[in-house]
Amino acid sequence: MEKLTIQEEEVMLHIWSMGECFVKDIVAKFPEPKPPYTTVASIVTNLKRKGYVTAKRFGNTYQYTPIVKQSEYKRTFVSGVVRNYFADSYKEMVSFFAKEQKISATDLKDIIDLIEKEEDK
Repeated sequence: MEKLTIQEEEVMLHIWSMGECFVKDIVAKFPEPKPPYTTVASIVTNLKRKGYVTAKRFGNTYQYTPIVKQSEYKRTFVSGVVRNYFADSYKEMVSFFAKEQKISATDLKDIIDLIEKEEDK
């Protein structure tokens, strides 16, 4: 799976949220000032080339549908960040965010609760 640019990720987030959509639908999701239609269309073309979306023709336009699931993308690239920046240790990653005060003690307790609930299943 090829890594997406920041702009491609932003467009994919909109596509994932809508499921099937047209370029005009994606443009409408952006806050003002909205990007040009042609820019978004180019990004979607790149996403199609990279295998993230499929296109179905409707007259003069195309309807796009995600092929790659958002959860699959997250899993792939979060794993890469952990491997490349935190010595393949999720513990190191969480420790980093705690030291940087990006995660609170309450958040950590919530994470532990989630883990314990999953173990009980």
